[in-house]
Amino acid sequence: MTTFNSLGISNPILKSLEKMGFEEATPIQEQTIPLGLQGKDVIGQAQTGTGKTAAFGIPMIEKIDKDLKKIQGLVVAPTRELAIQVSEELHRLGQFKGVRTLPVYGGQHMDRQIRALKDGPHIVVATPGRLLDHIRRRTIQIGNVHTAVLDEADEMLNMGFIDDIRDILKAIPQQRQTLLFSATMPKEIREIGTKLMKDPEEVKVKTKEMTVSNIDQYFVEVHEKQKFDTLTNLLDIHGPELAIIFGRTKKRVDEISEGLQARGFSAEGIHGDLTQGKRMSVLNKFKGGRIEILVATDVAARGLDISGVTHVYNFDVPQDPESYVHRIGRTGRAGKGGEAVSFITPREIPHLHLIEKVTKGKVKRLPVPSTDEALRGQQEVTVEKLVETIEKNDLKSYRETANELLSKYDSVTIVSAALKMMTKERQNTPVRLTSIAPVSVKQAYKEKGKKKPYRGNDKRNFSRNNNKPSRNRKFQNKRGSFNKNRGNQS
Repeated sequence: MTTFNSLGISNPILKSLEKMGFEEATPIQEQTIPLGLQGKDVIGQAQTGTGKTAAFGIPMIEKIDKDLKKIQGLVVAPTRELAIQVSEELHRLGQFKGVRTLPVYGGQHMDRQIRALKDGPHIVVATPGRLLDHIRRRTIQIGNVHTAVLDEADEMLNMGFIDDIRDILKAIPQQRQTLLFSATMPKEIREIGTKLMKDPEEVKVKTKEMTVSNIDQYFVEVHEKQKFDTLTNLLDIHGPELAIIFGRTKKRVDEISEGLQARGFSAEGIHGDLTQGKRMSVLNKFKGGRIEILVATDVAARGLDISGVTHVYNFDVPQDPESYVHRIGRTGRAGKGGEAVSFITPREIPHLHLIEKVTKGKVKRLPVPSTDEALRGQQEVTVEKLVETIEKNDLKSYRETANELLSKYDSVTIVSAALKMMTKERQNTPVRLTSIAPVSVKQAYKEKGKKKPYRGNDKRNFSRNNNKPSRNRKFQNKRGSFNKNRGNQS
């Protein structure tokens, strides 16, 4: 386990990472960031969803001079969807340093892009075809670029951009740092490393194929503002004996645990800011059944082995599939079954598909529960406890009082009153949580033999005979989807 605090990262970026909810570095980040901070060229082999953007983005942003309104970092991505996503994440990483990012891709009006470029972004994330157009027009000046990144290089090879990539790297000053990331390493990509990079260090992280047994996995698609009410309704329906809820940040853990307490649940939270004594006290209460719900961050819950956990709830979905497996593995221990429920916002659905692919499992959809269903769930849990009491206890000493009640009231009325007394009435205390950015991962996986669609300025005509790209580029400006807020982030 490596936290970002231990990697030599500056305080503004650490503050950004904390706001984004990331405390623990993924393997590709753990290996790449120190090399990047030393200024070394890196060839990284890693799949989508392993945290590559932060791996190359953090060293790049550390070297940005925010007072110099020139392009200092350049990222080349195969598609405009990925370019937008990478630009947004780099913007979030550099927000407290004042780093400005700009996505540039085909389909946008060239004049609008030129205006945005004149505002002086520090980092440009671009698709190959449109980037070359700007370089040739001299509307993108690359003389100050000190860091160049090729993201998903094998995808760019598959899309016919390998010559463009070579031309772009040759145009950038030689006194630069180059970081190349690719899921596979065909010879054309390997040649870029040997001919256009300086003694690159190789980092190889293969996503483990992880399977999860004995755990029923579910997800609820829900908007951020609906998460907490949905969680409390599910807790009422499931009635877990012991449950762990995972939040992405320390603040999130505090807010969730306080909100649950306000609504009558027996819950406490643990995270890295608590003293060791306080954490052990909370864990001992949880193990002993004195609290039913533990709310935790990934770092605080790492290595927990507590028997009897029946449910795990991912209030915030983790940034990589391996963390997901570690989380839900807190239930289903010692051969027993368990349930795991993840709250997925609409923008996080692609990330859910990635988790399914890596874990080789199906995560089933659950409908969003209603308040009426939650009330029925509470009553069902109460009935189960009542039946258990009848079957496992000697009730002779209560029979005389019971007969007296039956002489005054009918049995249905008495049982109804008992259920009302035993059922916890939830307080409708309003709970507001601090919003958190969704995890978003580009889906780069394709069906075998299925060609990838091309978009915008990077859409090329391919000959049926030689499968080589022609030089006739088709500009699709009629329905350009330029978003002003995305186009010029500050």
